[in-house]
Amino acid sequence: MSAVLLKHKLLSPCLRLASTASSTFKYEDLEISLNATPQAKPDNDKLVFGHHFSDHMLTVDWVAGRGWTRPYIHPVQDLRLHPGAKVLHYAVELFEGMKAYRCADGKVRIFRPLENMKRMCSSAERSSLPDFDGGELVKCIKKLISIDSEWVPQSNKCSLYIRPTFIGTEPTLGVTTSSQAKLYVLTGPVGPYYPTGFKPVTLLADPQYVRAWPGGCGMYKMGANYAPTIQIQKVAAGQGCQQVLWLFGDDHQLTEVGTMNLFVYWINEQGEEELLTPPLNGLILPGVTRKSLLELAREWKEFKVSEKEINMKQLVKALNENRVKEIFGAGTACVVCPVEKILYKGQELNIPTMVDAKLTNRFFGQLTDIQYGRTPHPWSEVV
Repeated sequence: MSAVLLKHKLLSPCLRLASTASSTFKYEDLEISLNATPQAKPDNDKLVFGHHFSDHMLTVDWVAGRGWTRPYIHPVQDLRLHPGAKVLHYAVELFEGMKAYRCADGKVRIFRPLENMKRMCSSAERSSLPDFDGGELVKCIKKLISIDSEWVPQSNKCSLYIRPTFIGTEPTLGVTTSSQAKLYVLTGPVGPYYPTGFKPVTLLADPQYVRAWPGGCGMYKMGANYAPTIQIQKVAAGQGCQQVLWLFGDDHQLTEVGTMNLFVYWINEQGEEELLTPPLNGLILPGVTRKSLLELAREWKEFKVSEKEINMKQLVKALNENRVKEIFGAGTACVVCPVEKILYKGQELNIPTMVDAKLTNRFFGQLTDIQYGRTPHPWSEVV
């Protein structure tokens, strides 16, 4: 198949997230090769999260001393990697998770993409991977989505998942900065993350398992943060739990829920109605959904909103005093996920989230209204 080279003018100014980069790839240099044999689209009611991929992908390569190649949209294909590539031995890898939505007006919109780019650039720096202009990548991603726009589901329960990934590809062994790298983006239609829908989950809170620690990489979206959690998820399932509540420290601080940020809605010891989530202290991934919920709650000005540490002793005390209203996780995949029980030290703690689920439902409704274009909002960008 012959490649079709298309040049695109910059249509609007875009935030440069990599202002210190000496070089970066440019949207105006984008090259496109279209798939001559598109796939059949899966039925929306048969979508399994992460199992389906669109017809095209975006790739950009980098080599030390030469910089970035042209960004290239082409049919999805296998990667060719030397078996000595650093990503395979030292986990020089990071990724992002984003979504695009078929909105009420028929247009396709993507949710807060520049927030993901900020986090991706931060993860790249921590991984010693090259800097790039996140604004340029967003433009390339929007073009990729527009080419595969028929893959964006016509449904208010489904969406197009977007997975930017960045790996070190230098074919040499040795724990050093990779002199070669590949940035690529896959997309694919997804249904609800939990097939059972908006149902509460039970969490295993076992202090012997730790997700992140001070000075570590818990605040970055690296694949290496996730591999060690898979076995613990199986441990949780063996005890009748759907997710892990990650604890840290001698006082058993609550940090995250599975791969989601944690929120507690309660009456604090000062008698104030309060929504709190653990602070971005290096242990917590700076979630885009987390940030969005905090900003919505602060706009409402109906209760106190805090980013502060909370430990299991404080939570158990509040439960015994009937001060806890709701606990839920929040993330791109599921938006919000209510919690109904926590298994801690052999004791089952009942969380009254679903007695009312007032705040959980409100957050889910308002955020999905923005994402699906039912409520106009600057967070939702037209592709």
